[in-house]
Amino acid sequence: MFFDGYGYHGTSFEQTYRCYPASFIDKAQIENGDKVIMPPSALDRLASLHIDYPMLFELQNAAAERVSHCGVLEFIAEEGMIYMPYWMMENLLLQEGDFVRVKNVTLPKGTYVKLQPHTKDFLDISNPKAILETTLRNFSCLTTGDSIMVAYNNKKYYIDIIESKPSNAISIIETDCEVDFAPPLDYKEPEKPGASIPTGKAPAEGQEPPAEEPKFNAFTGAARRLDGKPLKHQPPPVSSSGSKDRTSGTSNGVGQSSASSSSSQSTNRQSQGKLVFGSNTNRTREAQKDTPKETKQEPPTKEDPKFQPFSGKKYSLKG
Repeated sequence: MFFDGYGYHGTSFEQTYRCYPASFIDKAQIENGDKVIMPPSALDRLASLHIDYPMLFELQNAAAERVSHCGVLEFIAEEGMIYMPYWMMENLLLQEGDFVRVKNVTLPKGTYVKLQPHTKDFLDISNPKAILETTLRNFSCLTTGDSIMVAYNNKKYYIDIIESKPSNAISIIETDCEVDFAPPLDYKEPEKPGASIPTGKAPAEGQEPPAEEPKFNAFTGAARRLDGKPLKHQPPPVSSSGSKDRTSGTSNGVGQSSASSSSSQSTNRQSQGKLVFGSNTNRTREAQKDTPKETKQEPPTKEDPKFQPFSGKKYSLKG
């Protein structure tokens, strides 16, 4: 770059300005994009240069070593001053009146960009894709690492640029760019339910095995006679493994039990004063003859007087 009296010549523009937010110039519309307002002298210098259009600039904060990119909206700022969106000043860590270096650059057209919203509220919008597409029409370029602001329904949503192709800074003017979304910063994955312990594996050390539930045992009560007399043969109590004992006993000797049970049942029934119906009446008579010898004679008990109907005196109606 040199000046020979006929005009400003060269191929690049680089200047340092003091930066201020858009509220200082009453231009609130620039908050919805990435364009800045520069002084008229910058337009004179850029017009004399052989630069590429659209005009794109690199913003650099040398103190914080932060870099971003932007476009230009107007050249109406005071000399030595530049106005930019407040969210852009936050990305560059700039305060009001800080110095920022502005340099014109040429950026490739973007083919891919990956965005990450700060909150899940942005995804709750009815059509976030349409809102984002409308907002990006006010942008001229995107830089990896920046956080852009999307205003919708009186609310501000911040979105991070986490990846861009083919370079870290791309132009999005008149280009087809693929957009991808990453999960929001405040997104939390749902907790997975605890894995159940397989039944085949033994319990870990320090854990007690689960207590076994008591099994159902039928007919575990005591036997009683209807006439109130005591039982001569008290049946043995049924244990929890009674069903197993019964099945094993029947499988070991079916023939022996059938022979002995018929004789024992007949004697028991006859001794208890019950009738037996069937073809074994002869055996029951013999058993009745044998039972007095085998069993001990019980002491005679006083019998209750029996009810006798019509035991009154007889009277005649004639007198």
